[in-house]
Amino acid sequence: MRVLIVDDERSIRNSLKEILCDEGYSVETAEDGIVALSIVEKEKFDVIFCDIKMPGMDGIEVLEKINSMGIDAAVVMISGHGDIDTAVECIKKGAFDFIQKPLDLNRVLITIKNAGERTILTTQNKALKKKVYGADMIGKSAPIQKIRDIISKVAPTDARVLITGPNGSGKELVARNLHQQSLRSANPFIEVNCAAIPSELIESELFGHEKGSFTSAIKQHKGKFEQAEGGTLFLDEIGDMSLAAQAKVLRVLQEKKLSRVGSDKDIVVDVRVIAATNKDLRKEIAEGRFREDLYHRLSVIIVEVPSLDQRKEDIPILVQHFIEKYTEGGRARSFSKEAVELLCNKTWPGNIRELDNVVDRLLILGDEVVTPKNVEDFVNL
Repeated sequence: MRVLIVDDERSIRNSLKEILCDEGYSVETAEDGIVALSIVEKEKFDVIFCDIKMPGMDGIEVLEKINSMGIDAAVVMISGHGDIDTAVECIKKGAFDFIQKPLDLNRVLITIKNAGERTILTTQNKALKKKVYGADMIGKSAPIQKIRDIISKVAPTDARVLITGPNGSGKELVARNLHQQSLRSANPFIEVNCAAIPSELIESELFGHEKGSFTSAIKQHKGKFEQAEGGTLFLDEIGDMSLAAQAKVLRVLQEKKLSRVGSDKDIVVDVRVIAATNKDLRKEIAEGRFREDLYHRLSVIIVEVPSLDQRKEDIPILVQHFIEKYTEGGRARSFSKEAVELLCNKTWPGNIRELDNVVDRLLILGDEVVTPKNVEDFVNL
């Protein structure tokens, strides 16, 4: 287990480090909050002990910064001037525990054990959610922060969302995050790629069909709307949907009920609809390929996902994410700083999906530490 000790008093840093090292923990120290934040940006810790009263940036500010960075480490606040109000404030702001100085060894060891177990459970829970819902959105650029803010406000509501952006930019990931943070997250997330289903089958896929309603209908089939009952239906590439299917989707959105192909019986459905497209739907409307009334029903909230070329400052973070994705459980790999810079200077017509493939290729074909020459040899710059 890795521990970081943040305290402006050298004697406390050193004595606590010595004790914890003797107990078998891997320990780093920082003399102030600024140094601590620079360390946690680069290294992963399970537990962070942080003094409250420090010059420059106090412990509460450090705690808030760590929380805003999405770091999983359990933060234990320590202080020689603590009181009940201070302890309550720390816990409210996300601290795992509060310990007064002088530090009691037994209390420290019990706290670090419990805090470490909490960090492990948090990490495992996030990993499980990734398997079920997909990864969190990766990046710190302004466009991504804006999307996160929109998701946090919109997800708890039932407002319909239209997600726009180029292919490979992460529209599905936005939809999954909306579902994951919604009150419907325990219910199904059903995805339909409207571009991949032939126009003659799209109505059956969406609304279902009765046995015998057409030649190959050998049994009753529930459509995607019914399968998503209580949850979220994600209509990807909705700009490719036929006008006939658009009309039926509009009816479901208006009346919250549908009828299967081959049936005149209405079925009430409770489904939140999120749609996505890489097309300019305004242009599609003008050219008669998309219904304007459906557009207005779908676009209560519009989320515009930027291309990778519009958020190049996220490329180093994304590269590291994909390295971890492809080397999980194996030998650690890395890219040289110069190699990452070359990737940052490249244009990315395929967006995140293209970068994902490029990192995978370089990890297979490149050196142990991927070099600029590897990038030049194996990537179309």
